[in-house]
Amino acid sequence: MKASKNLYRKNFTLITAFLVLITVSLVIAVIISYNLTTKYVENEFASKKIEVLDQTIKPYNDFFQLKIPEITSYQGFLDSASAANYSATVFKSYPFVRRVLFYDMQISNPVLKTSLTPNQGISVKAIYQYKPKHGNVKGIKDMAWSNTDDFKQMALKLSNFISVADTSRLPTQDEIFRTFYNVTPDKISYLNIPRREDIKIYQSLLKNGNVKAFYKQNMMTFLLDAHQLKVKNTHPELYQQVTIQPVVYDPLDVEGGRKVTEAALTGAFSNFKLYFVSTQEHLEREIDRRFLPIGAIVLLIYFFLVLISWLIYRNLNVNLKVFKLQYDFINNFTHEFKTPVSVIKIAGSNLKGDAELSERQRRHYGKILDEEADKLNELMNKLLSFTQLENKSITVKREEINLQQFVKGYIDTFKIKYPDFNLTFNIGKVDKFYSDPVLLGSVFQNLMENAYKYSHPGKKELFINIKPEKRNIVFSFADKGIGMARRELSDVFKKFYRIENQYNQNGSVGLGLAFCKELVNFMGGEINVNSKINEGSTFTVTLPLEI
Repeated sequence: MKASKNLYRKNFTLITAFLVLITVSLVIAVIISYNLTTKYVENEFASKKIEVLDQTIKPYNDFFQLKIPEITSYQGFLDSASAANYSATVFKSYPFVRRVLFYDMQISNPVLKTSLTPNQGISVKAIYQYKPKHGNVKGIKDMAWSNTDDFKQMALKLSNFISVADTSRLPTQDEIFRTFYNVTPDKISYLNIPRREDIKIYQSLLKNGNVKAFYKQNMMTFLLDAHQLKVKNTHPELYQQVTIQPVVYDPLDVEGGRKVTEAALTGAFSNFKLYFVSTQEHLEREIDRRFLPIGAIVLLIYFFLVLISWLIYRNLNVNLKVFKLQYDFINNFTHEFKTPVSVIKIAGSNLKGDAELSERQRRHYGKILDEEADKLNELMNKLLSFTQLENKSITVKREEINLQQFVKGYIDTFKIKYPDFNLTFNIGKVDKFYSDPVLLGSVFQNLMENAYKYSHPGKKELFINIKPEKRNIVFSFADKGIGMARRELSDVFKKFYRIENQYNQNGSVGLGLAFCKELVNFMGGEINVNSKINEGSTFTVTLPLEI
């Protein structure tokens, strides 16, 4: 058995090494995954600002690409009233537009060149200023207030465009943007785009001074306030605070532990930027939140590997126990067969020898042969019965059993066999019950044999108590033997299991109690044991009481 212990120790070391390996791997995996999560959050902090920028600047892009071009649909026929209505829709949908200037322009043959006529034929009749006031739009005709530089720039662009325009095709988007838009910080000027037919007329009108005609054009200048843009922080988990700041904003008193980044606005807001600020604690909370499912998966994998390790360990442990049981069984079974066979061999040799034997000697050798043959037969019958029980190849023959006679018969037999065996019994308020006397007798014989075998010399005692209990009958066998440790109580009914002690080194194959359990279960009952070392054991058999 020393080999099996060494093998067990080696396997245990292997399992321990495996557990250490996966534990170290777990720690490394947790550290690496946490660092990767930190890097990922930091990268997102630097990249996700574009999404916040896009969402914040989206109203401005809608205003620039969709709302402003609506002016062209009026084809130059806007007046102060319709311009006021248009401005009202602008103020309602785009609060970052703070004022609107409407230029009522006209194109005619060259007449009078003034400060508002930068080129012959293009002039402005009136300028109106609109701004929101208490939900309404208030318009003011104010020629002096307005910055005429905006008009002059747009008129010059239009004049140059008309002079070189190719009326055989539509203007390109690049030509439209360069001619009819003027985007400067906090301000957008727009001139309605004339049709190709109108451009032909304007070309002939500006070249032929004898033609007397007037054509209307509309121009609007939108004054914007970037601070009225609504910041849409689509990633509050990354950015704790997002504000609109001038491009030159760069505070020197940035507190330690804060992380900042920025993204420039576009178009008329190009002199402003989005300024993103988050504390280190805020980002660490986000890192922890994202790391939590990753860590949970890593731990799940770890526990899965630990479970596999435990299953491997249990399998090895069971296999080694089975190996030990098989080894003990073969060793003890061989000894059980070898001893009677050796005795029979010696007795037979003496009987067939040349020396004359007396009658007494022949009887003595005959008795030896008979006893040893009974031992072999008993052992073979036990193995055969055990196999039949497991295969369910026998049936229970229920007969009426007189308990007084049944128990007394076995006690008398054991007193003859073991004169030093002190046997007593007590039967409660039940005299008869129905069961298989052969199977019940096998249980009695095995439990009584064990009580004698595993008791100290001079303390070989057994008390058998029988009593009814509800619809069952309970047999208890209490001895004063060597007892068993608590950890062994769950194994004593297993096949080939033997308790290691000086009483159990030879003469047992570990089938007695397992055979009893199979018998009791086969009869529809149950068996259990209570025991204390050096105080004794009590086996309790419970069978159904059928009267």
